[in-house]
Amino acid sequence: MPTHPAPADLFRHGLQLLLEKNIPAWVELWDDDGVFEFPFAPDGRPRQLAGKAAVADYMRGYPDHIDLHDFPDLEIHQTTDPRTIVVEMRAVGRLVRTGSPFEMTYIAVVTVEKGLITHYRDYWNPLTLLQDPASDFTRSSR
Repeated sequence: MPTHPAPADLFRHGLQLLLEKNIPAWVELWDDDGVFEFPFAPDGRPRQLAGKAAVADYMRGYPDHIDLHDFPDLEIHQTTDPRTIVVEMRAVGRLVRTGSPFEMTYIAVVTVEKGLITHYRDYWNPLTLLQDPASDFTRSSR
C-alpha cells in the first residue's frame, strides 16, 4: 500500500512549488477531478474550477504577474476529518507589471485523498483587486 504525504505536508510542499514558480509541479498535486472554489470571487471571476486541466489553465500565468517571496504567518489546522485541513496564511511578494508590493491574506479549506488535492476552497480577499488591478492575473490572457 503506497504511503501518501499528510495533507499539511502536501500543502507546505505546494507552497514551496509556488515560491519556485513551478506551476506545472503544483498542478500535479491535484487529482484529475479536483475542485478549486473561490467563494468570495467578485463578479466576472471564476467561482469554481472543475478538474486539473481547469486549475492548470487558471494558474498558468501566475508567475508572470505575481512574484511570490514568502508565506509568513502560516498556520495549518487539522480538522476532525484527517483528510481536511484549514489553512490561515499571508502571501507576500511583488506585482511583476508594476513592481508594487503584493500582499494577500487567505483562509483555505483543503481536502487531500491518496496524496492529491481533491477540493480546495480558497477564501482570498477580493478587495485587493480594487486596490491594485495589476494583481488580477486571471484577466491577462482571457
